[in-house]
Amino acid sequence: MDRDTVDVYEQRADEWKAGRSRSNISDARRFASGVAPGSLRIDLGCGPGFHVPFLGRPLVAIDAARAMLDLTRAESPSTLLVQADLEALPFRDRSFGGAWARASYLHVPRTRLPLALARLHWSMRPGAPVVLFVRLGDDEGALGEDGDFPGRFFAEWRAPALEDVLVGAGFTVDGITEDRGHKADFLVGRARRGRTLPDTVGPGMHLLVCGLNPSVYAADHGVGYARPNNRFWPMALATARVTRDRDPLHALTEHGIGMTDLVKRATHGATELTTGEYREGVARVQRLVAWLEPGAVCFVGLAGWRAALNPRAKPGVQPGGFAGVPAYVMPSTSGANARTTMGELVKHLRAADALARG
Repeated sequence: MDRDTVDVYEQRADEWKAGRSRSNISDARRFASGVAPGSLRIDLGCGPGFHVPFLGRPLVAIDAARAMLDLTRAESPSTLLVQADLEALPFRDRSFGGAWARASYLHVPRTRLPLALARLHWSMRPGAPVVLFVRLGDDEGALGEDGDFPGRFFAEWRAPALEDVLVGAGFTVDGITEDRGHKADFLVGRARRGRTLPDTVGPGMHLLVCGLNPSVYAADHGVGYARPNNRFWPMALATARVTRDRDPLHALTEHGIGMTDLVKRATHGATELTTGEYREGVARVQRLVAWLEPGAVCFVGLAGWRAALNPRAKPGVQPGGFAGVPAYVMPSTSGANARTTMGELVKHLRAADALARG
């Protein structure tokens, strides 16, 4: 999160609480009723604990400002409190059966929200509900109307863009509605953690790798191309484009290699996908690429490109690129594609890497 914003809350927590009142209590209760009984749930950016009494138990409440956690402790001594950053959640995979985030992720820069939500996805169980409040609008940065507590960073969103980010992060979106408030207007996203993989993407990507869709095996293991006979990670290690096996987060943060899929639905095989799903997925990835502008996009597997864009496409650089950046299509790395050797796969990824370098 933006550190100047955290400092404002750290220094003026009591004053902030005194100038605010509880809101969205019915939403909090509705969320609590949707969490499986006995499941651990989390309040992400709990502030002074306004919603803690209504979210059910057991509950973990986190905030980046220790002063806010102190206020929450006074509100609810039995709540488990953790000082943590929304962009670096310190929880093991599949810890939570539900996540409530009112007016917290709005302090995360837009281009960093996809990875923050990927971390949330990893920490949640499949099917678990999430409720996310962000500011409605088009501005980003310090807002002029933030007169009582200046110095805070805000990122505002429109519904279509927020839906794209949630879908990309591996959530099934149930709906996005507007909540007009006294001090600000919000979008409320209601979603569920899907049995799929989140995108690992962000600003400044060198290369975006785009697969067809996650296998059920990969979705359940939390890593793309996870099967032992899939040659993607050995290929990537052989090119030195990544330095850790089956670690998409490290690939992004240390090497600028992002990952997404044309279709988010996990299947036992790509043959289960429809042309319509490919075309819808291409449109989403086009918007993602136009927004984040990676150096190039490398599509792994020809089926999606051929189904949605060019049925006669061949491996290699694609004429016209994709959403304004160079595009490369390479054969599938699946072990089922035995006719393409490891040496050939390595050459393809090196060619895509060179394309990204210009």
